[in-house]
Amino acid sequence: MAAGKGKRMKSDLPKVLHETLGRPMIKLVLDTLISLNISKIVVVVGHQAEMVKDSLKDYEGKVEFALQAEQKGTGHAVQMAEDALAGFEGEILVLSGDVPFLSAETITNLIKVHRTEKAAATVLSSMPPNPENYGRVVRKPDTDLVDYIVEHKDASEKERKIGEINTGTFCFDSRYLFDSLNQIKDNNAQGEYYLTDIMAILRQRGLKAAIHMTDNSDEALGVNDIDQKAELEAKFAEKFGSK
Repeated sequence: MAAGKGKRMKSDLPKVLHETLGRPMIKLVLDTLISLNISKIVVVVGHQAEMVKDSLKDYEGKVEFALQAEQKGTGHAVQMAEDALAGFEGEILVLSGDVPFLSAETITNLIKVHRTEKAAATVLSSMPPNPENYGRVVRKPDTDLVDYIVEHKDASEKERKIGEINTGTFCFDSRYLFDSLNQIKDNNAQGEYYLTDIMAILRQRGLKAAIHMTDNSDEALGVNDIDQKAELEAKFAEKFGSK
C-alpha cells in the first residue's frame, strides 16, 4: 500500500517517497519483497500517483500498479488490487510502503505461521514500548488467534491498555480476502474502510485468524513523522545503510 499522503510528514511529497538512509521508503520495501522471490508485486498508488510510479521506473517488469483514486482506508486500498490479482490462488501479503525496515526473515516467519495454522489470515503483531496511537490486537483468550483488531481512535479504555499492536502487515488466503473485504463497513471514527475489520469477519465465518508476534518491534513500525523517521534510521543504519 503506497497511496497515502502522510500529513504528519509536513510535506506534499507522497509519504512513501520520503527517503530513509538515502532511499525512498517504498524502495526498501520492494527490495525486501524482491529478495523473497514474491511472484507478483502490486503497488497501490493514490496521492501523487504519477510521481510514485515515475520514481519506480527502475522496477519496470517487477511491479504492477493499482490506483486508489480516493483514499477511503486500508481495506479500500487492498480492494483496488483485486483486478490485478484476478485468478490468483495462494497467499497474498499486504504490507505498508511506510514500514521500510521490515526484514525478509520476519516476513518469512509470518508466512510460516500462516501455513502452519492453516489460517485464512495472519497478522504480524508486536509489543512496542509505547503502543499509543496504534491499533490493538485482541486475542481470543489463551490462544494465538485473533478475536478482533480495534483502531486506537475506536478503542475503549480497556482495549487501549493492551500492549500488543497491529503492525499493518498481513498474510491472507486468497480464497477469502476479497469477498470478506466486501463486507466491511465505514462506521468508525475515521469514516474509513479498515482492513483490520476483516479479522472479525473471518472469525464470524468460522475461519481462523492467526497471529505472529515479531520479537523486534522496531522493524515493524511505520514511519509516522519526521522525528520517528530519524529515530528508526539511527537504529537501522548499520543494517540498511549500504543499500
